[in-house]
Amino acid sequence: MALWQQVRRLPASVWLLGAVSFLNDSASEWVYPLLPLYLSSVLMAGPQIMGMIEGIAEATSSLLKLFSGVWVDRSGRAKPWVVSGYGMAAATRPLLAFVVAWPWLLLLRFLDRVGKGLRGAPRDVIIATSVDADKKGLAFGVHRSCDHAGAMVGPLIASVLLSLGLGLREVILWSAIPSVLAIVCSLLVREPQRITQSAKKIDTDWQWRALPKPFKRYLLALALFTLGNASNLFLLLQASELGLSQSQVPLVWAVVALVATLLSTPLSAWSDRIGRRHLLVWGWLAYSGFYLALGWLPGDWNILLWPLFAAYGVFIAATEGVEKALVSDLVPTTMLGRAFGWFHLISGLLLLPASLLFGWLWHAIGAHWAFSLAALMSALGVVLVWRGFGEEETTAAAT
Repeated sequence: MALWQQVRRLPASVWLLGAVSFLNDSASEWVYPLLPLYLSSVLMAGPQIMGMIEGIAEATSSLLKLFSGVWVDRSGRAKPWVVSGYGMAAATRPLLAFVVAWPWLLLLRFLDRVGKGLRGAPRDVIIATSVDADKKGLAFGVHRSCDHAGAMVGPLIASVLLSLGLGLREVILWSAIPSVLAIVCSLLVREPQRITQSAKKIDTDWQWRALPKPFKRYLLALALFTLGNASNLFLLLQASELGLSQSQVPLVWAVVALVATLLSTPLSAWSDRIGRRHLLVWGWLAYSGFYLALGWLPGDWNILLWPLFAAYGVFIAATEGVEKALVSDLVPTTMLGRAFGWFHLISGLLLLPASLLFGWLWHAIGAHWAFSLAALMSALGVVLVWRGFGEEETTAAAT
């Protein structure tokens, strides 16, 4: 069956969650690329403050994803967490326009990430339980494509509004419209029966020791990779430092989103056939090369930023959906909430030390070495994910 036919036959819950992510990310991503500019030009804060804000915000989100994931397993209910999570983001994001000092920005980013923490694992459980095992890569790929389509539209809107003469605060305020529409779509999502059925026979042990061994090895590889995966705000700041104008910064991020939108579905679906591990290894290697190139790119070669950021979009397309599909391969259905919670905990919590270290290195010895260390850590993660488990273990662990 052709790929487009498989995409058309995906259940409504996958498409509705795709629409929610499209709308939410269009709002989030026309604000997100402006934050480095907002911090530096309005709030007068540097890379160290930015690293602390993003690290704390993402760490908070990750802790709550484990909590919400465990409660999905225990209660058999995922939708309430999804609706409340997107609602909190919609309520806090426009308030960024009224911030006058960076501690208030930290508070609002913290609350926004609380919302992300509440919705992340439950949303992924709904997607994983809405399709058969041989369609998980496809389902997560379609969701990521919708997400990145929103991330492409958002920066384009921000760039247009800035070019029309609106200030940063006004641009941020307009993000409230798609945020509200995202809540409306989330209310239409239906709970898959598999979530309710699995809750009836679940044990309550959510701790590390209860997780399948292949899944724990995967999380260890992910942890090492994440230590080299600092906030994307540093990528945008580097692009600005290398000469991109205020209106070009959102556009270069839109290039990333465009590539990820086009390639997330076919690449994630490809992993249903060739195996997740192979695609993940090549994606993480591409990430390492991207960081090295961006860190050492001369300022007078900044025209290369556009193809470099396009290559970053390929990395995202080849890994985001695959990473989540691999989680559902390595654990049984009764543990999906906890498994996605642990996945998000590891991949988000370690962003705090990663972002703090990256910001400190940038300030102390320069951006070159910050990007180089990140590239090294991601390369070590590749070694672990390659040696950590075989493809045959994914089927055995999930049964």
